[in-house]
Amino acid sequence: MRRRLWLGAMMICLIGGQSAGVFAQAPGGRGGRGGGAAPAEGTEEASTKEESSVTEHTITIGGKVIPYEATASTILLKSDAGEPIGLMYSVAYRRTDVKDVSTRPISFYYNGGPGSSTMWLHMGAFGPRRVVTTEGEFTAPAPYKLVDNTESLIDKTDMVFIDAMGTGYSHIVGKGTPQMFYGIDEDMGAFGQFINTYINRNGRWNSPKFLMGESYGTFRSAVLGNYLQNRYTMHLNGIVLMSSVLDLSSLTFGPGDDRVYVYYLPSYAAVAWYHKALKNRPANLEAFIEEARQYAKSEYATALFKGDKISAADKDAVAKKLSYFTGLSEEYLKKANLRVTLGEFNVELLRSRGLTVGRIDARFTGYTRDLLSETSAGDPEGPAVGGAFTAMLNQYNHEELKFGLDKDYHNQGGGNWNWVRGPAGGRGGGGGGFPGAPNVSGDLAQAMITNPKLLVEVQNGYYDMATPFFATEFTMEHLGLPAELQSHVSLKYYDAGHMMYLHDSARTQLHANIAAFVDRATKQ
Repeated sequence: MRRRLWLGAMMICLIGGQSAGVFAQAPGGRGGRGGGAAPAEGTEEASTKEESSVTEHTITIGGKVIPYEATASTILLKSDAGEPIGLMYSVAYRRTDVKDVSTRPISFYYNGGPGSSTMWLHMGAFGPRRVVTTEGEFTAPAPYKLVDNTESLIDKTDMVFIDAMGTGYSHIVGKGTPQMFYGIDEDMGAFGQFINTYINRNGRWNSPKFLMGESYGTFRSAVLGNYLQNRYTMHLNGIVLMSSVLDLSSLTFGPGDDRVYVYYLPSYAAVAWYHKALKNRPANLEAFIEEARQYAKSEYATALFKGDKISAADKDAVAKKLSYFTGLSEEYLKKANLRVTLGEFNVELLRSRGLTVGRIDARFTGYTRDLLSETSAGDPEGPAVGGAFTAMLNQYNHEELKFGLDKDYHNQGGGNWNWVRGPAGGRGGGGGGFPGAPNVSGDLAQAMITNPKLLVEVQNGYYDMATPFFATEFTMEHLGLPAELQSHVSLKYYDAGHMMYLHDSARTQLHANIAAFVDRATKQ
């Protein structure tokens, strides 16, 4: 069977959502579009002018009415030479019935990609308004529905939802170039400058501070957390990693690298269990997943390590066991040499039903156009929810936040990404001077060593095929932390996918877990 180097996971680690934050006042004063006389259109002053719109709202959470202020605004980023290079857009939410805002927790949110806006976390998970989508199925076209989000974290923390450069309303201006933003360290510098500026302008230096990223946003959080503490001496209370990846090689089915097949097996098992594709389906999912974990890191890893030297009898035995876990036929597994890539699994699992399984959230399925295809041609999860999120985000920005009516909101953006790190990037780039898949686990470990009170919580979806939970577990168990700090990393699990908040009960569980985490990290 034709074997392909699957790089999509590394480049689309994804997902975003857009949202809120604390009051971000532009230098020109408060009020719609920043207030004051507008500069002449087409001038450099006009292209670099910050904009701001402030609106007042209320929401009822847990039977209590919470008043809050929403600020949709841009902040000007500058080069080391002080020249304007970009305007970064955010939506900030500040609870207005708090007497001492300086000590109230503040959290910064962003999605992944790289190149995804923060639309997803903003309008799907934590913002005070939420897009309604259909559970695990395609959401019908307009009219869509926007509701108050009773799982918003505005009850626990002020929030700032940031769109990466080239996404949302964030855009390059002045002396800026794509090369200044589109890369691991470049992106880190932009987010670092934005957060430092925001903290300064809004008097939040004494507030407990949190980073909450999803997908590539977790990759960003590792380097950004370390950067904020070293560059600005801004110590964080906590980092929440949602659908995490810190080592991109753990997602890449590279030739001769058998680790990824081991990492994915428990996820394959969970997805096969969900779709009832197993011959003898166990009653308990968690117990079945644990069985898959143990087999993956023992007998399966040992068999793959033998490579071409594996005996026919051993190959038959492994194929039989893999069939038990994955629902794929023993014949197919042997043709695949016991190594099934994600794209192959997603199209093969439900081939008899004419369906392809989702990557971001494997609960979603879509019709398979070519029933002879070896690998999946797309991800049905994106189209299933993308239309609703896009429509409701634009309506929300225009009608409720009073921002962006004459602008295009970009769900995705960015250019060619620079995956090479500078000298300060630390270890993990490769051996003997050769480049390797980017790995920022060392950045997270250093951030925790620099600040031994920093807590980290990792959120995992069982049906997330973009960032498999077993690979995340391996990464977190190999950070090289001192024994005293290892308990500072905790992991939570959900009966959901990459965007676990798309599952109603999981979203409630997610709010409870993160709210408790904020309390714990604030009161230690």
